Amino acid sequence: MAGRGEIVEAENAEAEAIITRIEHKTRKIESLLKQGRPVEALKTALEGSPPKTRDERCKSANWIVVHRALMAIKDVDSLFSALDPEYYDILMNDIIIHRYLYRGLSTGDRPTCDQCLRIHEKLTEKAGLGCILRSLADTVNTV
Repeated sequence: MAGRGEIVEAENAEAEAIITRIEHKTRKIESLLKQGRPVEALKTALEGSPPKTRDERCKSANWIVVHRALMAIKDVDSLFSALDPEYYDILMNDIIIHRYLYRGLSTGDRPTCDQCLRIHEKLTEKAGLGCILRSLADTVNTV
């Protein structure tokens, strides 16, 4: 049976691997933003969110990546025109389950708060309440 020290080491190694993936994703997102492709940057940010990690470093690092992509979206209406419906549930999951909406609101930063609420509102209009219910009922992607 593994001792407590071995478990902590394994958790730290997993967290480091997640951080490395997030750093790679950050570089890709920055490149997409420089190319003027904010929707692609958001898709990239949403893909591969850290699964079931309790490591706050991972959650914070991923929030920074998602936040950067969200804030680059200038026209929320055009976002949903360009975003495939398959991303609606992913976005709602990330906003609700991973608490990005609450993280964004807790910053107290007016532009961040406005953007998070604007996206949540448009997403709910576009995808409907089923999207919220699926996110709340998701037992796989909980944090």
